[in-house]
Amino acid sequence: MSEPGPEGKPILEPGGRPGRSIPQIVLTDAEAGAAEFAGSDSRAFNYYTPKGRRATKYEDVTVDVQPDPERYLTQGWIYSFADGTRGYEHDWTRMKSSDWHAYRDPNEEWERTIYRHQNRNIVQIRQNIELAKTENVFADWNEKWLETFAKHVSTWMHPEHGLGLYCFLKANREAPTNMHNNAISVMAIHKLRAAQDIALYNLEVSEQFSEDEFDASVHREVWLEDPIWQGVRENVERLCVLGDWAEAVFAANVVFEPLVGELFRSGFAMHAAPAQGDFVTPTIMGLIENEYERDLNATRDMFTLLAEDEEYGEENREVMQEWLDNWVPYSIKAAQGLEPIWSEPEVQVVSFEESFEKTKSRFEGILSDLGLQLTEELVQQ
Repeated sequence: MSEPGPEGKPILEPGGRPGRSIPQIVLTDAEAGAAEFAGSDSRAFNYYTPKGRRATKYEDVTVDVQPDPERYLTQGWIYSFADGTRGYEHDWTRMKSSDWHAYRDPNEEWERTIYRHQNRNIVQIRQNIELAKTENVFADWNEKWLETFAKHVSTWMHPEHGLGLYCFLKANREAPTNMHNNAISVMAIHKLRAAQDIALYNLEVSEQFSEDEFDASVHREVWLEDPIWQGVRENVERLCVLGDWAEAVFAANVVFEPLVGELFRSGFAMHAAPAQGDFVTPTIMGLIENEYERDLNATRDMFTLLAEDEEYGEENREVMQEWLDNWVPYSIKAAQGLEPIWSEPEVQVVSFEESFEKTKSRFEGILSDLGLQLTEELVQQ
């Protein structure tokens, strides 16, 4: 109810306050929520085209969450950097796409799935470590494996940490859509958690042995100075300073991981550890391998879409072949540098040559999926 004016009349009525004129309120339907849009009464999202017949929860919470001038942000980017660079520039990569928003993560990762998967992995690792401590299986480790674990298995935390923090996190920020951002950020999460798992396991092992028996910090010196690891270190550090986000993802997941990462984790650690009495290391490395498989699925779909783009596909394939030719030599050098590690365990289960042959076969399959060809360096190995 309107308050009465000085003469006892409501102030919204003419004459309610002498000497003042109150304009009449007119509803123009310009206020927020007044307009009706197609599908405004629907309980489902319909502002994007789902990949399948029906939209998934992943698509509902991911697609178009990040605005884009090409889709709905009609006033253009609402911010820019000091040098004039706008929010997300397409020239941050040499890849081109007629529709960046067509990409969908085949793993359909979003907040809930990330927490669920990571919790399951951590629980599994903790249970295995606690069982190993309860049963005192560390007492069954041979002395040679203890040294190999300290010097080499523990050193693998460094490439995982470097790729997660400096390669994938940067690529995540620069990728053009929320679908790319989500997929690449999960890759970063996988790498950082893997590095932490190895570091924490190293600490658990250090509690089971004296300082004279186990050097828990030697991995830092090995990573920085041991000739065996300098090829891996060079490869990782080059990946960490790349300025093209798509090249970083490609070089890390298509080249480095199958040629170096899987070679060391599966080809060495998972094969060698059980024979030395260590059943926890295969659990940790196996989980890292499983997560890389998910990352590879996301990467394969990402670059297949670009390679098959109706407008830019041929150009994109040429760029990817160029990246392949550039990065394979670094990863081959890194892989071959690791060869002496295979001969260190007291009980040798598999040779480096056998592991590397499987690695090359796996790598060839990944390239075939993307329509790429082996480089001359790899053919000659």
